[in-house]
Amino acid sequence: MTAQRGPVPATPASFVPLLSYQREDVESPDRFRWCCWSRQSGKSFTKTLRRILRGLTRGRNQILLSAGERQSRELMLKVRQHCWALRIAAEYLEEGCFAGTRFRQLEARLPNGVRVVALPANPATARGFTGDVLLDEFAMHAEDRQIWAAVFPSVLRGGGELDVASTPKGRANMFWRLGNNELFGRSVVTLPQAVAAGLKVDVDQVRRSMDDETLYRQEFLCEFLDENTAFLSYEMIAACEDASLSQEADLAVLSRSAGPLYAGVDVGRRRDLTVMWMVEPSGDVLVTRGVMEMCRATFQQQQEKLSGLLSLPAMRRCCIDAGGLGMHLAETAVAQFGSHRVEAVTLTAALKAQLAGALRLAVEARAIRIPAEERIRNDWHSMARLVTPAGHVRYDAQRSGSGHGDRFWAAALAVHAATLSPWRIERLRTGPLDFARTGIW
Repeated sequence: MTAQRGPVPATPASFVPLLSYQREDVESPDRFRWCCWSRQSGKSFTKTLRRILRGLTRGRNQILLSAGERQSRELMLKVRQHCWALRIAAEYLEEGCFAGTRFRQLEARLPNGVRVVALPANPATARGFTGDVLLDEFAMHAEDRQIWAAVFPSVLRGGGELDVASTPKGRANMFWRLGNNELFGRSVVTLPQAVAAGLKVDVDQVRRSMDDETLYRQEFLCEFLDENTAFLSYEMIAACEDASLSQEADLAVLSRSAGPLYAGVDVGRRRDLTVMWMVEPSGDVLVTRGVMEMCRATFQQQQEKLSGLLSLPAMRRCCIDAGGLGMHLAETAVAQFGSHRVEAVTLTAALKAQLAGALRLAVEARAIRIPAEERIRNDWHSMARLVTPAGHVRYDAQRSGSGHGDRFWAAALAVHAATLSPWRIERLRTGPLDFARTGIW
């Protein structure tokens, strides 16, 4: 697909309407620029427009690095929208896996030989190109220090430019550190500030519907919150993220897996999600092979999804939350597939401590790989370890519109199923038994 040819406009405002803070960013002469903007403030829209116009003006390639493959596709979609709106001729390509990785390279070829390349962020991909760089949602990047070490020397050649943009995710990352670097131009835009500039959003409705004050302050007020109360810090979670993994669970593909596969199921109905988390051992690491989420699904719909999962030939063991709403689902699954494949788990306080501790150990050892997805990241981070006045320890997460720690407990149950499975089939070859020769019978 090729956009209609035409001249590059001197100002984007004639074709692309911009709010004041967006115009300031697009037209900024800063070589190094740090932007901490609220969610839904047009951050990716603005940054891709800035990089297209700067690339065409300066005749330099533009490298867009995102936290994952889905995010890199979203950035390239915005590039295509800008090219169409600005009547810039462009050719769009999708190439095979990047050398040494499983990541796919998306590319737009613009006039004057300028290329815009979108990739999931990885130290290998970051070292593969020279040009101006956008680090999109940099606080979410796994291996952010290695990516920074790979990117910055490349930018220095030929007077390259660097944009770093994100919403906050705690203070244990490079994005927070760069916010204090005096060589970077700074731009901070909260949701109320964006609305004051003309963004059409009901701030009170967003705050009330999110139903989580901590996340609201982080995602929309751009606050770098202290992570001391979090059971898993964003830094720990990011170290386990793999941008090549997808949250989507394709049962047709999984049915051909050599396996073995293990699953954990946390059951909800109206207020909470039902989440089915699948992992596959790869050496000493558990690799996530899919995360199925259901909101307000009937028990019949949940049963059908679970039956499809348990029918996979490679499925060895599934642990299901059998407390409250999960009791019927767990009992039906045990009756249908047998207790050797399905374990009904009642989440007592003691067992929750065991499951949460095992998941944290896996995270600390980087023995689990998960998709680089915002909902999973926030869900895991929402879990807190609390000590009651009586000295008892409990694990809880604030209930929000996107869950109540459901993905955390589903993953913990999957780890429990994989690491404590007593039904692994083993084979031992020996010679004839002694009693067979001596006629013990």
